[in-house]
Amino acid sequence: MLKVVKFGGSSLADADHFRKAAEIVKAESSRHYVVPSAPGKRFKDDDKVTDLLYSCYDSANLGENIDDAFEKIENRYRDIIKGLGISLSLEDEFQVIRDSFMHKAGRDYAASRGEYLNGLIMAAYLDCEFVDAADVIFFREDGTFDAERTNTILGQYLREHDRAVIPGFYGSMPNDTIKTFSRGGSDITGSIVARATLCDVYENWTDVSGFMMADPRVVDNPMPIDVITYRELRELAYMGAGVLHEEAIFPVRFAGIPINIRNTNDPTAAGTMIVPDAPVGDRIVTGIAGKKGFSVITVDKELMNTEIGFGRRLLSVLERERINFEHLPSGIDTMSVVVATPVLQGRRDRIIDEICDMLNPDSIHIEDHLALVAVVGRGMKAAKGTAARVFTSISEADVNIKMIDQGSSELNIIVGVKDDDFEKTMRAIYNEFVGG
Repeated sequence: MLKVVKFGGSSLADADHFRKAAEIVKAESSRHYVVPSAPGKRFKDDDKVTDLLYSCYDSANLGENIDDAFEKIENRYRDIIKGLGISLSLEDEFQVIRDSFMHKAGRDYAASRGEYLNGLIMAAYLDCEFVDAADVIFFREDGTFDAERTNTILGQYLREHDRAVIPGFYGSMPNDTIKTFSRGGSDITGSIVARATLCDVYENWTDVSGFMMADPRVVDNPMPIDVITYRELRELAYMGAGVLHEEAIFPVRFAGIPINIRNTNDPTAAGTMIVPDAPVGDRIVTGIAGKKGFSVITVDKELMNTEIGFGRRLLSVLERERINFEHLPSGIDTMSVVVATPVLQGRRDRIIDEICDMLNPDSIHIEDHLALVAVVGRGMKAAKGTAARVFTSISEADVNIKMIDQGSSELNIIVGVKDDDFEKTMRAIYNEFVGG
C-alpha cells in the first residue's frame, strides 16, 4: 500500500496543527509522500499566509515600505518552528524572498513561497527529503500545465526518494520563473504526485470529514457522502462545492486512483471516497450544489433554427470578448447563454451591439441576479420521476424556475432561480430527497 497525503492550509495553520498532521503521516507506514499547503487561518479573523504574501508583494511593487508586512509573514513561520521545537532557521530564505519581492519576481513567485516555506518546515519535522516543486512540476510557454513531462520527471525523482515532502500550488515555466495553479491548487499538486507515484490512495486532509450532500451554511446538518464518482464530483465542484479543487481529479482519474477526503481534526472518520466508478446506492441524489451571480443573455429570432451557423456566430461574440459561457438553454426560436455576471462589467452595451450586428435578432435582453442549483447523482438515470420531484419541490417552496438544463448523461439537472430564492431552493430539493 502506498499513499500520497496532502494537507490543506487549515491543517497546517500553526504548530499544534502541524503536530496533528505529522502524527497522521506517522500513523501509517504507507504514507510516503506529503504535499503541504501554506498556513491558513488560525482563527476566524486571522489572515491566510498566501493573502499576506500577495498583499506584501503588491506593496513592494508600488515602492512602499514592506518591513512590517513582511515581518508578520516571517513571524508566522517562526512561531510554527518554535512551537514544534525543531532546529531550523529560515532567515536566509526570508532574505532571498524579500530581495525577490523588491526586484519584482512576480505575484506567482510571491504566492508560492507560502507552500515552499511550509514544505521546508514539514520536511525538517518529519526528517525526510524536501523536493522543490519548481524542479519537478512544469508548465509550457503558454502557461498550461505540462502533464506528461511532469509525470515522467517527477515519477523518476520520487522513485529515488522513499519519503519526501513536495510543496503544493506551484511549478516552473520554461524560463525557470515560478508559475502557480489557481487558488486551492495544492489539491492539484497532490493529485499530480499521486499519479506520478502510481499510489493506491490519494488522501486529502482538510478541516471537514468529507463531502456533505449540501452546503451546511444553507442546509442544517446535511448528510455526508460516503462514496462519490469523479464525474459527480466534477459537477458538484464546478457548481461551488468547495472541499476539493475541481481540477484535482484529472491526474488521478487518468490513473484510476481514488481520493479520500479526510478530517485532520477527526482522523478516525472515514471521510469521503472519490472513485472512478461506483454502483448505484440507495440514494437517487448524491449531492446538491449551487452558486449565485449569473446573467442570461437571451436572443430571440424567428426561424433561427434554419440559419446555418447561428449558434456559432453568437458564441463567436463571446469568444472575441474572451468570455466563457456556463450553459446554453435554448428553444426553437430562442437561444440563451448563461455567463458569470462580473465578466459583463463595462462591456454589456458592446456585446449587445455586436450580437445585433452579427445576428440581426428580433430581440435581445440580459437578465441578472440568477442563481444556478445543480442536482447531481448517478442514481438519477435509473429513477423515474426524478425531474418531476425536483421541479415539484421547488414549486411547493413558492419559487419560480427561470431556467432548466439537463445533460444527455442524465447525471445532473440544473435549474436557474432568482438569487433571492437560492437558499430556499437548495433546502426544498434537499428535503425532497433526504427529508427535513
